Amino acid sequence: MNLSLPSQLKVILPLSLVFCCATFPIQAQKEVAVSTHAEGSFDVKMVPRSPDAQSDDSGVGRMTFDKQFHGDLEATSKGQMLAVTTSEKSSAGYVALEKVTGKLKGRSGSFALEHTGIMNRGVPELNVVVVPDSGTDQLKGLTGKMEIVITSGKHFYNFEYRLPDGQ
Repeated sequence: MNLSLPSQLKVILPLSLVFCCATFPIQAQKEVAVSTHAEGSFDVKMVPRSPDAQSDDSGVGRMTFDKQFHGDLEATSKGQMLAVTTSEKSSAGYVALEKVTGKLKGRSGSFALEHTGIMNRGVPELNVVVVPDSGTDQLKGLTGKMEIVITSGKHFYNFEYRLPDGQ
């Protein structure tokens, strides 16, 4: 069994850890005047996947991940990430989608998160938002933005969100 990673994954895996290990500021959404805050920690398991035939030599790599959220968000998620490297070792980009299922401050349902990340010569920028209209059950109509912070190797989230009036 050959356990060696394709060359682009050898670069993408460390870059994905840099994206995950940086602190990213929350940018306020203009249309949300008052939002609710949720916070806690999460565990994540990332698994490199072989690139498909179309991206084999493109510098594009793929990973899957599983998360377990704790705190105000008691949930699990499954997701996929695509990342690309550049000739500048400290620059890269990634996109990811994940489906979160569980309870947000006691409200049951699921929702999707979209991640877009850029590493510009070592300076990270990350945007994680709720996919519009992805909320189900008691989370229907959920909107929001999540900040990911890693301190001493532990993952934390700060989630600014809003549910429709009356929820």
